[in-house]
Amino acid sequence: VQLQASGGGLVQAGGSLRLSCAASGRTFSSGVMGWFRQAPGKEREFVAGIRSSVGMTSYADSVKGRFTISRDNAKNTVYLQMNSLKPDDTAVYYCASAPRVLTTQAMRWSDEYDSWGQGTLVTVSS
Repeated sequence: VQLQASGGGLVQAGGSLRLSCAASGRTFSSGVMGWFRQAPGKEREFVAGIRSSVGMTSYADSVKGRFTISRDNAKNTVYLQMNSLKPDDTAVYYCASAPRVLTTQAMRWSDEYDSWGQGTLVTVSS
């Protein structure tokens, strides 16, 4: 499956951004879509995931209550609405696709995802 992420940019702390990830090549209504991020000098970490068929979601504790993942199956697109952004949210954000139905715990494991987008940079200034 091919993934195209967009929507990154520069925003001040407390601001909002919405990331989009357009998918093609796989039935979008199956499996799981996820967002991960990698900050400079740090390992890639899970941000949020959504089971495409029923909308079950999972969030990292660091973003819970501030970020919302959603999907539009008709448009084959998954979104990440990011509110109350902090400088610590600065990272390259990647969308990813997993072919299997995953538990909310398994959504956090990057090895479950077999397709990755190119990444979009989010910079939050203080």
